Amino acid sequence: MTFDDEPGQPANDTESLIRQVIEIIEGTRALPLSSSVKLDNKDEVLELLDDACQQLPEELRQARWLLRERDDFLAKMAREGEEIIAAASARAERMVQRTEIVRQAKLTARHVVEEARDEARRLRMEAEDYCDQKLAAFEVVLDRTIKTVSAGREKLAYTPPRPDDDARPYGEVPGDAAAEEDFFDQDFV
Repeated sequence: MTFDDEPGQPANDTESLIRQVIEIIEGTRALPLSSSVKLDNKDEVLELLDDACQQLPEELRQARWLLRERDDFLAKMAREGEEIIAAASARAERMVQRTEIVRQAKLTARHVVEEARDEARRLRMEAEDYCDQKLAAFEVVLDRTIKTVSAGREKLAYTPPRPDDDARPYGEVPGDAAAEEDFFDQDFV
């Protein structure tokens, strides 16, 4: 007994062959006074099952191939996802490190600038102290020099008194009359 296949499906499709077998078994009659059934078209059922078995391996191979392809695709996508996540994590790590490096560099630069300012301030103060010490020493020397110059000028300005008993100018040797006439003393006029 042959059943018509559904429209649009091939007659030798494994699924349609199995459906035909199901319909044949459902259409069997039970034996009187028994729960057993009698299969009248046993040869037809066996033929349908044989055709289904012959077609089944190709479809199973295709199904297994599709499953394997799906599994390979899912594994590939999982690997790519892990690689993307690893790359993103590495990039985020580098960005964090760069941010940390920049922060650390700024902090170091600030410390270097502060140390340079402190050193410049210290050197300026030392230079000012050194200059002040040298100027003070120079002031002492100048003060002594001024006192020496003043004392020398006072000595130069002072003319010792002449002796009253001798009318000769200071430093004149007695008996040198020619020298007396040629010598002019401005203080003794």
